[in-house]
Amino acid sequence: MKKYTKSYIGKGTAVKGMDIVKVTLKVEELLKVTHKFEGVEYLTFELAKMQNTDDYGRTHTAYVSVRDAATEEETPTDKADKKAAKAATKKAEKKAAKKELVPEEAGSELPF
Repeated sequence: MKKYTKSYIGKGTAVKGMDIVKVTLKVEELLKVTHKFEGVEYLTFELAKMQNTDDYGRTHTAYVSVRDAATEEETPTDKADKKAAKAATKKAEKKAAKKELVPEEAGSELPF
C-alpha cells in the first residue's frame, strides 16, 4: 500500500445555500508544490470538509498529497511475484536433489 504525506496549504468556507467553497491559499506555499508536465506548470490539490468548524468559521481544508517513496510497502502483486519466484526456486532445488538420488546405471559398483 502506498503512503502519502499531506502538506496543508490553506482553508476555506462553504458558501451557504450553494455547493461552493471559498478558499484562501498562500501563493508562497503553492509555488513549493507545483509540478511541470510537458512544459506547463500545474498545481494539484485536494479540498476536504473538516470534521468540525474551526474558530474562524472555516469548514474545509486544502492540502497536497505527496507519495512517500522511502516507506512504500509491497503491493499484493509484488508479494505474489515473490511467492511464485520462491516456489519456482524450491521446485528446481527439489528436482536437482532428486537427480542426485538416482544411482548411475552404467558402471555401478553395487554387487546386485
